[in-house]
Amino acid sequence: MTDTNHHDERIAKMTFASIYPHYVTKVEKKGRTIEELHQVIEWLTGYDEQKIQELIEQKVTFETFFKHATLNPNAHLIKGVICGYRVEEIQNTLTQQARYLDKLIDELAKGRKVEKILRTP
Repeated sequence: MTDTNHHDERIAKMTFASIYPHYVTKVEKKGRTIEELHQVIEWLTGYDEQKIQELIEQKVTFETFFKHATLNPNAHLIKGVICGYRVEEIQNTLTQQARYLDKLIDELAKGRKVEKILRTP
């Protein structure tokens, strides 16, 4: 994947609060729950439901969101294409982490079992 600085900067400056409602809509439209969404976010970032709500209220950027996250040690097992990019080939760490989250939420919305989404070696 060819990363562009503009693309990476755009992701870094986006607020989690501005994207979160889209995540909720995407999963609920496909019959999944907010609890499942939070379970996936917590698996990737270590943020529990209360912390997710705080981050939304604080309007943190994705840069801050992932800077303070405790990324799951199995996150590197997330593979595949999301938004036209192969996540395992993304060079910019922040962009890759944001796409990891997108990929997990996409899998949830597509009906994949949560146990499969939460990768274990």
